[in-house]
Amino acid sequence: MKRRNILRAVAIGAPLAAAGAIGAGVAAADTANFKVMVTEQVSNKVYVFDKNSAFSNANAYKTWSPGTGGWSNLSDCRIRDTSTFGAIGLAAASGGRVGIWNITDEKDQELNDVLWSASPGGNPHALERIPDIGAFVAASSDGFLTVYGPTAVSKPSTLAQVQRVNLAGAHGVVWDPNNKLLWACGNKVVQAYTVSGTYRNVRIKASSKKVALSGLGHDLQPDYSNSDRLIVSDSYGVYSFSKSTLAKTTLHTTTRIKAYVKMKTGEYFYVRGDNAGSRDWGSPTVVFSQSADRTRSGAEFYKARSYQMSYN
Repeated sequence: MKRRNILRAVAIGAPLAAAGAIGAGVAAADTANFKVMVTEQVSNKVYVFDKNSAFSNANAYKTWSPGTGGWSNLSDCRIRDTSTFGAIGLAAASGGRVGIWNITDEKDQELNDVLWSASPGGNPHALERIPDIGAFVAASSDGFLTVYGPTAVSKPSTLAQVQRVNLAGAHGVVWDPNNKLLWACGNKVVQAYTVSGTYRNVRIKASSKKVALSGLGHDLQPDYSNSDRLIVSDSYGVYSFSKSTLAKTTLHTTTRIKAYVKMKTGEYFYVRGDNAGSRDWGSPTVVFSQSADRTRSGAEFYKARSYQMSYN
């Protein structure tokens, strides 16, 4: 049975709800014809493709290539909106670096488009922005979250480390604009954090809100079809949970899901580690529930995201 069909067979639906705002030049969350942003670790690039076209070089809508070294094995990417730069890209790399780059009209972007970067250590797996105060939080799988605060919201070059908080197996982190909380997933838990202070005084603190997982949390994302819910994958499956009640629902029992996104239309797509090739945690295929799967020969995709800024 195909992996897509395995997921379809055990999927549990969720009601539709509003997504969020649209950023200039970046697709909305409520259309069936959306673009997909992926980290590809062999070429070590972030690619943006139309999900209805082959994932080939000729069809690439945009790319970002930061080089190797600390940027090797790109492990996350996402889009966020800012008042100063407009759309920015956030990236984390298992080689050791996290950073943000300015998304310009240039099709093929490189390291010279980076606005800020840092080395939090511990195998970085995700980076998130806290709106309004311009702070950033990195999740490192060796077991901690690193908080960076600026001296001015509009000047990312002034970001500096201000805090480190322990979270075993930290892999995912996402901002919750409805409740003004930062959520992070790690080993057998999704934990919510309150945020206080501004600029270099910004701090996060674990709240009483947490959701138990059966294994190591891998990916944590908004559910674009329901603003009250987040979606998390761990070693054993994919789950949706309410940010208000913390009630958790099993969506899929397929293992090794490294990235999972559910759109407002109800379509979902994911990357499953195939336990093969040069990077057995990745896969050459992005699987879609309502569209053709996309395979790029020789590729190792790790994260796949909707190319949009609709969550903060």
